[in-house]
Amino acid sequence: MSFKDLVIKNRTFRRFDESFRIEYDTLKELVNLARHSASGANRQPLKFLLINSHEDCARVFPSTLWAGYLNDWPGPDPGERPSAYIIVLGDKAITDNFGVDHGIAAQSIMLGASDMGLGGCMIASIRKDDLRNEFSIPLQYEILLVLAIGKPVEKVVVDDIVNGDVKYWRDKNRVHHVPKRTLEELILKL
Repeated sequence: MSFKDLVIKNRTFRRFDESFRIEYDTLKELVNLARHSASGANRQPLKFLLINSHEDCARVFPSTLWAGYLNDWPGPDPGERPSAYIIVLGDKAITDNFGVDHGIAAQSIMLGASDMGLGGCMIASIRKDDLRNEFSIPLQYEILLVLAIGKPVEKVVVDDIVNGDVKYWRDKNRVHHVPKRTLEELILKL
């Protein structure tokens, strides 16, 4: 698969086959992609908490907030929840400024997951205090993102934006639609 195809295939998924378990070593492979990614001033301040047991995944889930535009959907139902999470942390002993490192790392991880036939969702809407308490995460680490990972069971399609509306939505067949701006709209000619 070409890099272009991989990027286009890499969608945000919010429904998974929860029975499909992801090995700890698979999560380590994904974090290794982040390790090889760019880091501001090469500080490399990110740390990663890997979660793959059914029990620990159930502990993460209540701290995550899913799909803000889908007001009537509280998140995936049991059986469709992620089978792994990677909690991305910033080590404040290294720096207090994480810049965009966690975005770069998350994209590398998600592209790697997609290449493995997996999918995921980058979650920044997190009940951070709840998550910190649940896993006894020391205050030295700032919770930056939760990456939900699993075997996708939903179809995600990209549509052109209509009337400036960027809100994603689901149709009657539970197909997830993601409006995107056209390439012409993104490129400025000054």
